[in-house]
Amino acid sequence: MTASKYAVFAKVVELKSFTRAAEALGCTQSAVSHAINALEAETALKLIVRGRKGVRLTTDGQRVLPAIQAIVGAAAGLEDTVRAIHGLEIGRVRVGAFTSVAVHWLPGMIKEYQQAHPHIEFGLLNGDYHDIAQWLSDGSIDIGFVTLPSEIQGCQFTPLMEDRLLAVLPPSHPLARLDRVPAAAIAAEPFISLLENSDQDARSVLEQAGLRANIKFTTKDDYAIIAMVEQGLGISIMPELLLKGHAENVRVMEIEGGMKRTIGLAVPQASTGSPSVQSFAAHILRWVRARY
Repeated sequence: MTASKYAVFAKVVELKSFTRAAEALGCTQSAVSHAINALEAETALKLIVRGRKGVRLTTDGQRVLPAIQAIVGAAAGLEDTVRAIHGLEIGRVRVGAFTSVAVHWLPGMIKEYQQAHPHIEFGLLNGDYHDIAQWLSDGSIDIGFVTLPSEIQGCQFTPLMEDRLLAVLPPSHPLARLDRVPAAAIAAEPFISLLENSDQDARSVLEQAGLRANIKFTTKDDYAIIAMVEQGLGISIMPELLLKGHAENVRVMEIEGGMKRTIGLAVPQASTGSPSVQSFAAHILRWVRARY
């Protein structure tokens, strides 16, 4: 089996569509179908099922996906190495980040990196913790920003920075007069939360105190939470980095016990052979350490 068949399979899984995979690869949809059919014939396995809602992996497809991703990653790493040997530093790095990093870190990181490496291309995906874990697992990204410790399998992790978790309240809220907010007081108030599979920060603060939030509103948008707090609809818990430059109309306060999250970097094993990925990962570490 040729590496191109593996690459086609990985792209179909990443984009969950034969049509979008064909567009991304610059080929026809029939060529994508032919590559998948040939791969299934050679492995004697049914790997993909197409339905009205798009493409999904079969059980056998899920089992072979990590090995195929490793092959595709190794092939990309080989191409990067050959280009480096010839003095042509060309590559592509796909990065997944949650909102605070995507807004406050990545633009500066990439600008500084491209001053020295102008021919490296970037693909950026912005999502919540759950999204990034999924992208790392299915090979959609080469580098992901995560919170540590992490249960994501098959990645190398590097801690970057500790980020305080803070209470966010309307300025007129009675608790805003305190120096620090007790976790028990937060649990007693109407709470505005991210979706359950993304709200690890708030849950960790309250669970450590043996408490549960009184959730009245949920959203997938971090900054929608701040807007809802501004309108007095409830209170929330958010990371300090996320609040940077967006907390003018709310009261931001420490929580008793000094809760924090650890922002880390995750690189899947399949991407570790790429010089461009390793180079940008090293740059990220230097960039953060120079500022924090």
